[in-house]
Amino acid sequence: MASQNVDPAANGSEVARKGSEPGYISTKGSVTKRLYFKILTSQMSGDKGISAFPEMDNLFKWIGTIDGAVGTVYEGYRYKLSLEFPSGYPYNAPTVTFISPCYHPNVDSKGNICLDILKEKWSALYDVRTILLSIQSLLGEPNIDSPLNKNAADLWADQTAYKRHLVLFQRSQNPKQRP
Repeated sequence: MASQNVDPAANGSEVARKGSEPGYISTKGSVTKRLYFKILTSQMSGDKGISAFPEMDNLFKWIGTIDGAVGTVYEGYRYKLSLEFPSGYPYNAPTVTFISPCYHPNVDSKGNICLDILKEKWSALYDVRTILLSIQSLLGEPNIDSPLNKNAADLWADQTAYKRHLVLFQRSQNPKQRP
């Protein structure tokens, strides 16, 4: 898998260093084209419960939404996320965080997400759709062995108690949203 995360236009250690620098421009045109293409394909994908579009005129910063999957404690809830693409995308993973407060074993109080495909398991083959579907899936199937929110991880085994806590949390954070 490592070869798919190597920018063919760069060589050696320059890939990792330059691809993560905010001002690195040599591949920016191709990144912009790829992100623009992702907008078009996401509009036509037809996936229910997920969406993402650039924030204003900035193709490198997107706002995504995911709905809690049917049959999970998150059913009926909608979450807003921020996706920030580095200039080294797709060879470097985007930074994805919850904007909406989210009580979950793998989400901390600042909205950071513990999900392997956004870190060490990132692949240049992943796209916005894959990311959002993975986060949507994570909501109903958390990795309680690697929690960012220990309280939520401890409560997860008792789904009735977890749902009760989730409802109270959601009401305190967003009184208008009801499942």
